[in-house]
Amino acid sequence: YPPPGGFPLIPGSEAAGVVVEVGADLDWLMPGDRIAYAVTTGAYAEQRVIAADRVVKVPDGISDEQAAAMMLKGMTAEYLLRRTFKVKAGDTILFHAAAGGVGLILGQWAKHLGATVIGTASSADKIELAKAHGFDHVINYREQDFVAGVLAITGGKKCDVVYDSVGNDTFPASLDCLKPLGMFASFGQSSGPVPPFSMSLLAQKGSLFATRPTLFVYNAKREDLEASAAALFEIVLSGAVEIKINQRYALKDAGKAHSDLEGRRTTGTTILIP
Repeated sequence: YPPPGGFPLIPGSEAAGVVVEVGADLDWLMPGDRIAYAVTTGAYAEQRVIAADRVVKVPDGISDEQAAAMMLKGMTAEYLLRRTFKVKAGDTILFHAAAGGVGLILGQWAKHLGATVIGTASSADKIELAKAHGFDHVINYREQDFVAGVLAITGGKKCDVVYDSVGNDTFPASLDCLKPLGMFASFGQSSGPVPPFSMSLLAQKGSLFATRPTLFVYNAKREDLEASAAALFEIVLSGAVEIKINQRYALKDAGKAHSDLEGRRTTGTTILIP
């Protein structure tokens, strides 16, 4: 993704820490409070200035590392499951990149809601990891066409929703995994953007719905941010969703962390520790 403000750039979209100082008119935060946030950039820092209306307090029972590991990914899972398409018991979902940070949270949450959870992944290790995080079925897309896999798993009935953060490489095949009136939610583009297409394609595939949601629009209002974070904290504290940190690097080693991410040598969540 290109930096939204160009260069120079401080990367990083989610973090947790302790308040050092607050503005004169702020009465709900105090120095020493534990907070977390998900914003566009700036998290790769030992200290920063941030607008108070973009942070939330971290409740007891959730560590700083857990909070740093889950804000952007966890609130993304929240809005996808509870607002973009309201998953309920009996639904069948397909989630691409099941062993990624969002996938490992969303898989557990969707299973808790009573859905049948299908994922895609690129290796046996990632398939095993996804299955340990709520996925009922995981298709190795390097060995099997994922559309054929979905048809086999569902007995031809297909899915109610496809959550797709891959983009170019999984489109338009993702549409072939949907029931009539199903929802295609394209929330990322790790392989490049979805190419332009005619709206008539959605009609041809079964009067489908398609959306390109983003966390920062869904949580633009303070009340929506608070509700999203509260739902995430609640599901984690209940034990239904476990936040596992698979890799830890010192902040000074951020370059190596990115190299490992780009080389597909990581799974799930990676954090940097100042």
